[in-house]
Amino acid sequence: MSSLCVIILTKNEEANIEATVRNALQCADEVLVVDSGSTDATVELAKKNGARVAFRAWDNDFAAQRNFALSQTDADWVLYLDADEHLNAELVKAVKKVVSSAPAASGGKPFPAGLKQYSLQRKSVAFGQKFSYGVLYPDRVARLFPRTAVTWVGKVHERPECSLPLEKLPGHIEHFTYKNWREWEEKLCRYTTIWAEDAYKKGKRTTLPGALLHSTGGLFKMLIVRRGFLDGWMGVCLSVTHFFYTLLKYLKLYEMQEKR
Repeated sequence: MSSLCVIILTKNEEANIEATVRNALQCADEVLVVDSGSTDATVELAKKNGARVAFRAWDNDFAAQRNFALSQTDADWVLYLDADEHLNAELVKAVKKVVSSAPAASGGKPFPAGLKQYSLQRKSVAFGQKFSYGVLYPDRVARLFPRTAVTWVGKVHERPECSLPLEKLPGHIEHFTYKNWREWEEKLCRYTTIWAEDAYKKGKRTTLPGALLHSTGGLFKMLIVRRGFLDGWMGVCLSVTHFFYTLLKYLKLYEMQEKR
């Protein structure tokens, strides 16, 4: 029978890690926490609840963290969870079924016929409210893979590269993001800086009118195209914050151009 490792990336996640590890153990043979230098009780709590912990210093590269995790387990399958995500009961059952019935993939390429990667639906809860539209609309993310079939690219908003057919699993991930506006602000600053540095290195350039155009387009997409207004005033507020998020990352890119 194939084995499954659930991989969780952490830094200072003591408020979330216990519940997430316990949730992951409902379907996993192993839970691997890849910590990037927590200064709180994250590591101790992860171990206490049954996870194995590996360390990799943070270098502003989410894909590198995820790829490092692949080298730290021998499991046939890997499932990635964020520290603030939980699998619901239907999804736990579906993951177990995939892993128990799939052909073994650990022997390397060519992969056995019928082998697939899987996407999971994700529903977000932020500021104590469930969201169905706009910035936090329910999306699908590819998270379950044969270990030897996937690599990750992109420093921020990283994405998996896997040549296997993609199939949807029933059930969903509950994503408990943004408990307060301070947490939102911290992620805003961190993610926009990483994006701008990565974009600059890749040769991307912008102008001030271009930055404003991208931001306005982002606002229109979240508020109107994705109908963020249907989530009430909080949906409207998050659509407006997406304008500032987009504007800030392009302004940081513009600033790098002018300085360098």
